[in-house]
Amino acid sequence: MSFTTKLYAATAMTLITAGGAFAENLVIATVNNGDMIRMQGYTDDFTEKTGHTVEWVTLEENVLRQRVTTDIAAKGGSFDIMTIGMYETPIWAANEWLIPLNDLSAEYDADDILPAMREGLSYDGTLYAAPFYGESSMVMYRTDLMEKAGLEMPEAPTWQFIREAAAAMTDRENDINGICLRGKAGWGEGGAFITVTANSFGARWFDEDWNAQFDQPAWKEALTFFVDLMNESGPTGYATNGFNENLNLFQQGKCGMWIDATVAASFVTNPDDSTVADKVSFALAPNTGKGKNANWLWAWALAIPAGTQKEDAAKEFLEWATSKDYIELVAANEGWANVPPGARTSLYENDNYKSVPFAAMTLESINAADPKNPTVDPVPYVGIQFVAIPEFAGIATEVSQEFSAVYAGQQSVDEALEKAQALTNDAMEAAGYR
Repeated sequence: MSFTTKLYAATAMTLITAGGAFAENLVIATVNNGDMIRMQGYTDDFTEKTGHTVEWVTLEENVLRQRVTTDIAAKGGSFDIMTIGMYETPIWAANEWLIPLNDLSAEYDADDILPAMREGLSYDGTLYAAPFYGESSMVMYRTDLMEKAGLEMPEAPTWQFIREAAAAMTDRENDINGICLRGKAGWGEGGAFITVTANSFGARWFDEDWNAQFDQPAWKEALTFFVDLMNESGPTGYATNGFNENLNLFQQGKCGMWIDATVAASFVTNPDDSTVADKVSFALAPNTGKGKNANWLWAWALAIPAGTQKEDAAKEFLEWATSKDYIELVAANEGWANVPPGARTSLYENDNYKSVPFAAMTLESINAADPKNPTVDPVPYVGIQFVAIPEFAGIATEVSQEFSAVYAGQQSVDEALEKAQALTNDAMEAAGYR
């Protein structure tokens, strides 16, 4: 046998996995949050079991959305797996941009996925993305500061209580902000938060005829309240703070309260990361007494773009990363409080997980979210912190930029709402909704 023939044979052997298939190198686009970064640390487990290797492209949330949307719409083929959510999944599935997940293994147990997550990640009854974790939003608060203020957090607080508590907990001399909330531009960043806040005040994006509603009193009330709350008790520069920035502030002990994704609970209660880990408790997202809490429903999920040439290997990774076994792997190494939450029914039936302090509130928050009835008054759309139409991402990004300009003191609430009304109606008319 010649040297060249021997080299070829040896190279070929290294490309064969234990199952007899060729090993692949998968390129995966994901978001730079804690659970996704944790998953990257376990990649060797996947490679050991399958022979496949993984190349990670880890991006900030707004950048991730832009990159994967551009790539999949142009059929760029840059990624074999994409991290997407409940907004993109049904829209992209309808465009035949995603590979259906209707042939996952019996061991994977797709029926164990929480119904709210499964429905949000399906199109026409077929699952198109597998939830890595699911979330709603809730209040995370410092019990020591609440006690010092002489207050007791209700299980279902009103926004007025939140404002009073934030003022009482604010201590500028010691760099403690009563509350930390998202102001960062981006439909899934500050845009998501102000939308669910507005929902609880009785506002909505559109009426039943797809007319923008930013000229209605409820939007002015919600946005004014938010601005006043943050100017009174929020951190300086909150107009540029998103999930990661506020997480960092809370972990450093610089926030009395933080209302954000339920998935953050494991990071604020982990003593390795948080200076206030033993002083945190939880409550439902606030309301104004109109029947809607300011909570959302979301899943960061893994999906396979139709353009990949590595479908089988991609499905192997997807099953590995979103499986019961992966949850057990994280629990064995880092404890049950650090497993990805909100995706599987069996997790919330597990006695080990029931003892985690935020488990029950997370599930209660997820179950309280109703994407089909997100607002006080009827609407023609599905979605709580988003409107499930293709045009929404572009419109809401522009609207969120106008709102962030208010937070930065660059324009008034009235000016921002007037611009939001005009640009939204123009876009909807151009798209043929009106």
